[in-house]
Amino acid sequence: MSFVTRLAAPMLAALVAVPAVAQQMAPQQQAAPSPQQQVAQLDEMVGLDQAQQDQIAGYLTELQQGVGQRQDEVQALEQQLLDHSGPDFDENAIRQTATQLGEVTAEIAAESVILQSRIEAAMTQEQRDALDEAARQQQEQMRQMQEQMQQQQQQQQAPQ
Repeated sequence: MSFVTRLAAPMLAALVAVPAVAQQMAPQQQAAPSPQQQVAQLDEMVGLDQAQQDQIAGYLTELQQGVGQRQDEVQALEQQLLDHSGPDFDENAIRQTATQLGEVTAEIAAESVILQSRIEAAMTQEQRDALDEAARQQQEQMRQMQEQMQQQQQQQQAPQ
């Protein structure tokens, strides 16, 4: 895996996985993009054909459903941890619940990485290259924004 592909991987993961998790974590807030919207965004970046769009939309739908169920488990386990804490804490119960929470969280992470890999496998090399380029551009934009913010902070802190 090239260095740039490693940079593109988080971008792709964020594009496809984060909305699924965010939607489950905060359903009362603005809804996450649908699988079709996420596919449309990826299509704009790399130019997917209809078969690829359908395949990737299926992967995203599957992930959202699976993550949704697991996110419910995460919330229940987090509540159990809170219930076990306090002055009369149960150390064994805390450790068992924390272990379960770690396992569920690891499953979510694994599913996200597997999905990312499936999506990359569904794309041609040319499309992966386009995604790599988009990741490079995004990283450069972020670097420039950070530099601008640092310069602004330095200007504000400079003695006058």
